[in-house]
Amino acid sequence: MAAGGGNGKAQGGHSSRLPSQEMLDDLCSRFVLNAPEEELESFERILFLLEQAHWFYEDNTMEQNASLKSLTLREFTALMFQKCVALRPYIAHFDDIYKNFTSYKTSVPVTGAIILDESYERCLMVKGWKPGASWTFPRGKKNKDEEDHNCAIREVWEETGFDVSELIRTDDHLEVVIGQQRMRLFIVGGVPEETLFIPQTKKEISEIAWHRIEDLPKHSNESSHNRGPTGLKYYMVWPFLRPLQAWIVKNRPLITLKSDNGSKGVTVWKANTSGHTTFSTPIMVSHSVTVVAVKETTSTSFVDLPGKSFRNFRFDVPHIVSHIV
Repeated sequence: MAAGGGNGKAQGGHSSRLPSQEMLDDLCSRFVLNAPEEELESFERILFLLEQAHWFYEDNTMEQNASLKSLTLREFTALMFQKCVALRPYIAHFDDIYKNFTSYKTSVPVTGAIILDESYERCLMVKGWKPGASWTFPRGKKNKDEEDHNCAIREVWEETGFDVSELIRTDDHLEVVIGQQRMRLFIVGGVPEETLFIPQTKKEISEIAWHRIEDLPKHSNESSHNRGPTGLKYYMVWPFLRPLQAWIVKNRPLITLKSDNGSKGVTVWKANTSGHTTFSTPIMVSHSVTVVAVKETTSTSFVDLPGKSFRNFRFDVPHIVSHIV
């Protein structure tokens, strides 16, 4: 996950009313004007702040105002540039600013964890919120100056409610580079299957389940989204499978608990996307068993660090606030 809250649109129907000027000013003040000075040094960093504001709008503001329209990140960001005093002077450059931001996002390192059960035959996976979302390992983008393992701890906690801070060993990790993005996953083994998992963010995760490693996809299928032998759709899983299996062979305890559920996957948490409640009763989901996994990766250099675009601007915060109050 990108660092922060949920990224999906609200599930219910909403009218087309846009947020008021007062709402937008509040979001700008809360997420941009009061941010640390170093977070305002480039438009790339500012748009990350606006992304957090967008999550807050979708997850909280809309829940309190059912008539509000759900907006994409681009729609929301464009509206903030049009309506907010601090951002309005740069509206003429919005297309370039947003293009640079989306390009930069694909280069931000991603970290997370591969959580193995006590049998070392299953790993914990999360499913995104939007319809048709894929299964993936709990993971997300690093914040500025954040250490890899700290990012992994934070992302796992946000997406599953499970604290791996005492379980992570920094040497036990797998890393691949796809395009311009580095992905590092720390391996955490021996987690009891009955552990309680509940996401800590809204509208980001729709389901959490233990998946058999043998059921995961073994090929790229020319796409980062691909299906395993069970027909389930996965995202950025196959590059880690071969090294994961090698790690398990080398590090698996001599005595492990045998999985009790044969060829079944176990859903441990699932959101009720038709409303606002969730349930955490385990659900048994039958899956078939096949396959041994392989890995393909590509590696290229990183793009430049953020901050080159429009680097010469600064916000005059007192002046801006005087126009809002």
